[in-house]
Order: sequence, then C-alpha cells, then structure tokens
Amino acid sequence: MYGTTDLATILDRRDSFGPDLVIYCVDQRQADHFEIVFRAAYKAGYAQEGQLVHIGFGTMNGADGKPFKTREGGVLKLNDLIEMAREKARERLHEAGLGEDLPADEFEEIAARVAVAALKFADLQNFRGTSYVFDLDRFTSFEGKTGPYLLYQAVRVKSLLRKAEAEGHAPGPVTVAEPAERDLVLTLDAFDTALAEAYDRYAPNAVAEHAYRLAQSFSKFYAACPILIAEPPVRASRLTLAQATLRQLDQALDLLGIEVPERM
Repeated sequence: MYGTTDLATILDRRDSFGPDLVIYCVDQRQADHFEIVFRAAYKAGYAQEGQLVHIGFGTMNGADGKPFKTREGGVLKLNDLIEMAREKARERLHEAGLGEDLPADEFEEIAARVAVAALKFADLQNFRGTSYVFDLDRFTSFEGKTGPYLLYQAVRVKSLLRKAEAEGHAPGPVTVAEPAERDLVLTLDAFDTALAEAYDRYAPNAVAEHAYRLAQSFSKFYAACPILIAEPPVRASRLTLAQATLRQLDQALDLLGIEVPERM
C-alpha cells in the first residue's frame, strides 16, 4: 500500500541520509494520508516528532472549479502550459507596444520570461493550500497583481537608473519629506518580515505579496515625486530609493524563480 511504501522510504532516508527535516510537497487532499504515515513513523521510531512535514498545496482549476485539464479532458503537460503562456505573452507585448524595436531573438526571450513570470506568480501569490482558477488572460496582464506587471515595474526602474547614469546623476543620502517617500521607505523596511513569514510558514506567497506592495509603492512614489528634474540633493535621495527598490524587487522575484529582463 502507499502507506507501507512511504514508511519504507522514511526508513531508507533515515539510514541513507539522516535528514533533520523532511518536507513533503504534495496535494492538500493527501493530508489525512500523511497524518497517518507520520504518526506510524513516529511510533515505529523511524523519525522524531516534528521531523516530517506535509506542505499541502491546492489545485489549479478550470472554470468549472475542477482540476484544470486539456480541452480533450487529459492532464495538461507543463510544456504545453508554458507554450500557451508564451503565445499569450507575445500577444500582450504587442498590445502594449513593448519590445517592438528589439531583435526577434531578444523579443522571444522577453516573451518567455513574461510567460514564466505569469505562471509562477499566479501560482505563488496564493497561500500554498489555496486552489485557484486558471485564467491565462488575467495572469498575463501588465496591469493588476500579476507577474508581468512586476516585471514591467522592475524594467521601468532599470530604465530610469540607466538614464540617470547617462546624464551623470548619482544616488546620494536619503531624506524623507513627501508622504510617497515615507510610504516607499516603510514598504522597503517590511522585506525582512515578509522573508521571515515565508520561511516560518513555508509560504512563498508572503514574498509575492511584498513584491506587489513594493511595486505599487514605487509607482505611487514615481508619480508623486519627480526624480530626474528634482533639485540635486532631492534627486540623489530619490535615486537611492529607486536603486533600493530595484535591488529588493529583483531579489524578491529571484526568490520566486522569476527573472527580470533588462528592457522591454
């Protein structure tokens, strides 16, 4: 039975590797099964209490609320899912007028990153035990709480910093005077809390949520606080905030397995 093979695996791992902690990333619907297996393993002395952890996750569902399948009713393969997302990403980039002046190979690379960002962020923005509806149109949008939106915001900051460098402007000491500056600084300061929550709860959605809040805070800051045309001390301060935002956003997305392109 599954239970006996799982117990045998626990014993073999103990004898072969001696792990301190074993994390099972398996569908939440298997929670009862692992509860039974873990209790049996503890009673048999195959593992110590708390050494085995089931990290249950929800399912990606269709519009009917059932686990998503192909139009033919079969299980969707990951490669097909990624290709669907890439095709939609190409459409979105063309609609937004992004990447049209880039070489074809670079455009394809950006489309691939947008597609993967759309899929990964759509999955990781929810608490791992939550099921959600597959909606490729929403996932690939450059507006709202999506992976492509975060990529666009990061690329916009990169473009701003490149322009500042080309004009000879450098970051400097930070001074906070405007409400939007204060909000951005407080959001930046919340990164450690988000990381700790993600680690303690085995929940990457805390990082995804922080990345989205950071992108929103910077967008408001960018609209309310002119950067390149500001007076030199103010400009230097705001460039430092932009630089910190990019570094933190890039790190948060990297933790989610999302790569940010240099431009779009």
